[in-house]
Amino acid sequence: ASSFARMFVQVCLYFYCKCLWRCLKFVVRKLTGQCELQRICYNTKPGAARTMKIEASLKGSKSKRLQTSVNVHPDAIEKTVDDIMELKRINPDINPQLGVSLQACLLQIVGYRSLIAEVEKLRREPYDSENPQHEEMLLKLWKCLKPNSPLKARISKQWCEIGFQGDDPKTDFRGMGLLGLYNLVYFAEWDTEIAQQVLSDSLHPKYSQLSKAEWEKKKFDKAIGYSFAIVGINITDLAYNLLVSGALKTHFYNVAPEAPTLTHFQQTFCYLMHEFHKFWIDEDPLDIMEFNRVREKFYKRILKQLQNPEMALCPHFAASESLINM
Repeated sequence: ASSFARMFVQVCLYFYCKCLWRCLKFVVRKLTGQCELQRICYNTKPGAARTMKIEASLKGSKSKRLQTSVNVHPDAIEKTVDDIMELKRINPDINPQLGVSLQACLLQIVGYRSLIAEVEKLRREPYDSENPQHEEMLLKLWKCLKPNSPLKARISKQWCEIGFQGDDPKTDFRGMGLLGLYNLVYFAEWDTEIAQQVLSDSLHPKYSQLSKAEWEKKKFDKAIGYSFAIVGINITDLAYNLLVSGALKTHFYNVAPEAPTLTHFQQTFCYLMHEFHKFWIDEDPLDIMEFNRVREKFYKRILKQLQNPEMALCPHFAASESLINM
């Protein structure tokens, strides 16, 4: 009986708050002469803060047309903005900037959903050694990371030198499919110097704070090193989870002036790889068995950073400032 009473009170409270909120919105609109979308666009600066408020406003609207506007095809965004303006009885001639701002927000919202679909497709596609494109990408990874050490054979123990588990890397891509390979190749090709340095450090970690005896012990058992490629696939999984959970909206809405793309995701992966490497060094794990603990701690730190609406994980990847300031 007490459980039923508690549930009844919660339901009543929900409807009371919902009705109260709608009444409050109605009163504010009458006082200001602006709908919620106008107030958000005019009073919130561009970026994650504005786009996430617009997204929440549209999804929480009592109008089905507004609710579904966040799921339209990218080609239909311009018409969708016109429909929103018409539904809200906003004159576009008097409020020209509103249409531009709404369009930019919808491009980000719809683009984020499209990016999830694109990333998911890559994750689900298995590595196929019979596919020449897959093989070409794998060989490119080796050439970028080890330009001065020719690969003697496709099946070779040399793959362990860049952090794969065996003599054929294809078995290591099972968890993340082609997405893991795409990210590693992007890191090695576009951030080559850092990628090569991270690889070198993962094989021969430098711990200046250790005594000579401690360093020699760790150097001997290689406990503080890690497998570069395997960790890259693991960080791909971390980035994927951040994306699918919606946590990366803060970052992407701040760095992508319109629709976030696969390139934005791969640039974020590069940042996460570099940051995880520094985090691993700072954590000073006793052995590789601590990897999951360190990874979980790193994941929580990134999640906390992304709770800040001003956060951009790697702002140097930001696109045109003029577009961001629309």
